Amino acid sequence: MTLAQRLDHYRKLMRLDKPIGILLLLWPTLWGLWLAAGGVPDINILVIFVLGTVLMRSAGCVVNDYADRKIDPHVARTRNRPLATGVVSSKEALLLAAGLSLCAFLLILPLNRLTLVLAVFALFLAASYPFTKRFFAMPQAYLGVAFSFGIPMAFAAQTGELPSLVWLLMAANLLWVVAYDTEYAMVDRADDLKIGIKTSAITFGRFDVAGIMLCHALFLGIMLGIGLLQKLGIAYYAGLVAAAGLIAYQYRLIHGREPACCFKAFLHNNWVGAVVFAGIALDYLLGTTS
Repeated sequence: MTLAQRLDHYRKLMRLDKPIGILLLLWPTLWGLWLAAGGVPDINILVIFVLGTVLMRSAGCVVNDYADRKIDPHVARTRNRPLATGVVSSKEALLLAAGLSLCAFLLILPLNRLTLVLAVFALFLAASYPFTKRFFAMPQAYLGVAFSFGIPMAFAAQTGELPSLVWLLMAANLLWVVAYDTEYAMVDRADDLKIGIKTSAITFGRFDVAGIMLCHALFLGIMLGIGLLQKLGIAYYAGLVAAAGLIAYQYRLIHGREPACCFKAFLHNNWVGAVVFAGIALDYLLGTTS
């Protein structure tokens, strides 16, 4: 195997060829940074968090594939992943995950102590999530906590504090993660039932679509409450209206439970995160916040 081929396998193992996970992790982190700063955050902190998001999501993908290395060959969507096919060894995967995590930790060393402490918890969540599918009926909720940890870290880095807004924003994002990752889990439900993997799509059963839409509705409700508490302006609410329209479109995609449409709905959540961020950023930029 040439070096170029090996590096390409590593790229696929880190899922750099499929950046949707980076974006879904990045958007709530950006919400947190902008709300913490009351506008554009410190540029150095912003760069650190963007690069850190890429590194930690990549490390999480490697750990996930290591945890699922004996499962992925039996799932149609994942059977061609590098660990599943054996082109990357388990030892290589662990070393790669450790290297990515170390780079992420070195990246945040210039930040304050509270941010570093939170980073340790974030690393634990990212490393342990892949194993929850063996015993936890709602691993998507655990993922929601892991994917929300950029929010308190953003506030800690920007302000050195964790106000109550942090927990509201984390709750909203957790619900959004459960919604979109259940859509993702609906794609593999048939295979997951055969091999005994636990997912929210299986736990919700025939109420899967209703559960997804309820989580989306609660997500939007909490985000509306955040806007009222923070006295945000018209641009913010326009972003939420746009997000609601996008979520309504997702319902059209998932109500028939066709795997391809469910996967399309999952990918579509990138635009939900983007319009919410656009609303926050424009609100501060235009000065419509009261």
